[in-house]
Amino acid sequence: MNPIIKNITGMDALNDQVVAMDLLNSAKSGVRNYAMAVTESGTPEIKAILTQHLEESLNMHEIITNYMMEKGWYHAWDRDKQTELSLQNIDTALNLPTL
Repeated sequence: MNPIIKNITGMDALNDQVVAMDLLNSAKSGVRNYAMAVTESGTPEIKAILTQHLEESLNMHEIITNYMMEKGWYHAWDRDKQTELSLQNIDTALNLPTL
C-alpha cells in the first residue's frame, strides 16, 4: 500500500496491530501444542524438554499480551472494551478505499 494512503487511512497502526495479534494467536497455538505434547511424551527426558519449551512459550505469550495491552490493542480483562475495539477494526477494514 502507498505510504501516503497508509497515513491518510491510519493503516500504519492497524498493520502493526494486525501483526501483533497474529503473533499472539501463534503464541497461543504454541502453548496449546506444547501442553498437549507434554501430556503425550514418552520419556521423562522428552517431557522435561517439552515442559521447558512450554514455559518459554508461556513467557512469550505474556510478553506479547503485555505489549498489546500497553498499546491499547488488546483488552484481555475487559470484554466490552475488546468488543468495541474489534468492531472499530471491522469498521476501519470495511471502509478502506478500494484501489
